[in-house]
Amino acid sequence: MNDGMSDVIHSRRLDLVPFTPAFLRASLVGDLIQAARLLDVPLLEDWPTYRDVFELRLAQLEADPSLGPWLLRGMIRREDRCLIGHIGFHTGPDPDHLRKLAPGGIEFGFTVLASHRRQGFAREASQALMRWAQSNHGITRFVVSIRPANLPSLALAAKLGFQRIGEHVDEVDGLEHIFRLDLPPVAAR
Repeated sequence: MNDGMSDVIHSRRLDLVPFTPAFLRASLVGDLIQAARLLDVPLLEDWPTYRDVFELRLAQLEADPSLGPWLLRGMIRREDRCLIGHIGFHTGPDPDHLRKLAPGGIEFGFTVLASHRRQGFAREASQALMRWAQSNHGITRFVVSIRPANLPSLALAAKLGFQRIGEHVDEVDGLEHIFRLDLPPVAAR
């Protein structure tokens, strides 16, 4: 069972469950039985490993375990406990590399497995993740970086209200446009 269940973010159809270091390690070595047990979901034999992302996030978690709630989370469809993708912030809040373009902000990204795309899961998960950061941690500035050819993600960013603020060349993905969304602060309760 996942040891981060208290950190689960809930949306209408999804549970966003933190990927623990143990889950990432099991996925990286192809131990799907252990990975499934750790996340408490069935994993199909074709569960993809996003090696570069998983290795990077595992190294971050090993260096700073307090990043667990911020980094990768599984998008688990609640009705059937199906792992349909992952979402998460790239760092903790207000990292040095964002201070010029988005002071106080935080960047996130997501992947929805091909067979589950075009059903609104990316939008639902993105909204839930931002709502969690905003209401629990006072984060109001969000950043996404998207390749120009990724039309579905560009459309989603526009629907969510993100505005293009620049571009950069990523070592892995190449040219990416950078988008920012500023939300109003949450009123004190």
